[in-house]
Amino acid sequence: MTSVPVHPSPLLAVENLTLAFGGVKALNGVSFTVQPGSITSVIGPNGAGKTSVFNTISGFYKPATGRLVFEGQDIGQLPPPRRAALGLARSFQNIALFRGMTVLDNIKLGRHCHLKTGPLSALFYSPAARREEEELRREVEEKIIDFLEIDHIRKAPVASLSYGLQKRVELARALAMRPKLLLLDEPVAGMNREETEDMARFILEVRREWGVTVLMVEHDMGMVMDLSDHVVVLNFGQVIASGLPHEVQGNPEVVKAYLGAGDVSVLRERFQRVAQQARKAA
Repeated sequence: MTSVPVHPSPLLAVENLTLAFGGVKALNGVSFTVQPGSITSVIGPNGAGKTSVFNTISGFYKPATGRLVFEGQDIGQLPPPRRAALGLARSFQNIALFRGMTVLDNIKLGRHCHLKTGPLSALFYSPAARREEEELRREVEEKIIDFLEIDHIRKAPVASLSYGLQKRVELARALAMRPKLLLLDEPVAGMNREETEDMARFILEVRREWGVTVLMVEHDMGMVMDLSDHVVVLNFGQVIASGLPHEVQGNPEVVKAYLGAGDVSVLRERFQRVAQQARKAA
């Protein structure tokens, strides 16, 4: 794993987030940072608050307290489209594609937040709108589709694709937004081993070749431990551990959260076993 240098200013700072639904606190004083160029993973048992963190960062939930600072700017009051225009892109735990549209059209929708053509020019397909459309299509076809190895399905309707390919198309749509920070909500959930290995490879290459910082929620511990530079562990809406992968996997509080017992070696062996199986399969 490539070590990531510590920068004086994080790309994203999550500061003391509190979020409640009725009388239930989904998040309670959650704080962590994401360094530029890193792959940071947020893990925890079911119901720990991982997706609530993502929905708050991307603007779907408004926290009761706390700040979200992206590239030095407080984005807590910005609506989701403004956050997307600043460079925040995300995928979803449950695939959120337009199933009746083609792969190419779904991906092109990801660029909507950056289009300069106004509604009137687009309606009458003015020369400016035509040039922008051609430039977008060229970039999507030559860069994103080629990168994710989905040229053979670009004209296919999304509904006809396998689950794994749909997840890849969703990643393509997020990349079309030209993200600085890519939020991936369980990118390999429901995938088989081959699909998981492909997605892990794409995530590493997105960081290495495109310079995109990645914030990821994932349950696949082998993938988390192999890919991550930094891991944040949530339980009952609170951060219970944060650090390097090997530090987190040996933390007694993490063990208790996952197993309900204090035997550190049990969880460490489980993590190591999963990671070794993944490497052997590769």
